[in-house]
Amino acid sequence: MNPFIRTLCIGAAVVAASLAHAHDPRWNQPQQPFRIYGNSWYVGTQGLGVILITSPQGHVLIDGTMEENAAQIEANIRALGFRLRDIKLILNSHAHFDHAGAIARLAHDSGAAVAASEAGAKELRSGGNDPDDPQYGMATRYPAVTPVKVIADGAAVRVGSVAITAHYTPGHTPGSTSWTWLSCEKARCVTLAYVDSLTALGHDGFRYSDDPARVARFRRSFATVASLPCDILITPHPDASGFMQKVAARDREHSSAALIDTSACRNYAAAARPRFEARLAKEQQDAREAGQ
Repeated sequence: MNPFIRTLCIGAAVVAASLAHAHDPRWNQPQQPFRIYGNSWYVGTQGLGVILITSPQGHVLIDGTMEENAAQIEANIRALGFRLRDIKLILNSHAHFDHAGAIARLAHDSGAAVAASEAGAKELRSGGNDPDDPQYGMATRYPAVTPVKVIADGAAVRVGSVAITAHYTPGHTPGSTSWTWLSCEKARCVTLAYVDSLTALGHDGFRYSDDPARVARFRRSFATVASLPCDILITPHPDASGFMQKVAARDREHSSAALIDTSACRNYAAAARPRFEARLAKEQQDAREAGQ
């Protein structure tokens, strides 16, 4: 197996195990904030991503991690020399408690608007209480976020010189969304892709295979992610893409080349697709054995 794909598979397994049982302690573990590339910064915890994209006219934040991490995220932003009130927009990958739990607090404290996909906005407004979510009833509720603007698939949102494009990638949740944008250092500009989870998880008794339209949307998400403009891949759970290992290599080598991999999104999708197909096969086998 390709070593990179093996890393992705291990990371996905860790994420799945954490969601299914206890929270991974790294979800709350403080992480010193750092520059990813150009005007893009990591301000999340060790195990949950939050991305800050800055401009002289205002900043964009993607995700918020867990409700209890709000103060930590705000401290990370201030530690980099940025002001909370300069955050103008907060975006979301998917509306589970470990990525959206602190958004209400962050929006309140900064005054920022919040935006998400159509289905993602619905789940944010409900505080994670969405019956259409495969993990409905499994995941912890969190403070509801209102108001939430809806960003259309393929649309770009802008704050100053920052333009971020929404790519609907439903499957993990109905509202799952990946985001891409351009960041520059000196004369070199690269595309960063914050790609949502492609892991199929559901509550006891949930079967993706019961809904052919849902299955088709999930399969389209693999193709969407594989075709994204993608020089630097970041995922809401950094372990799912080996992101922190790449950052460590970048720092050792004093070169951003360790972060840049134009095949990363394709590899991420390639690792996720067979896991989904295996789940479908298992669901169908279980249904046959149960005489359904």
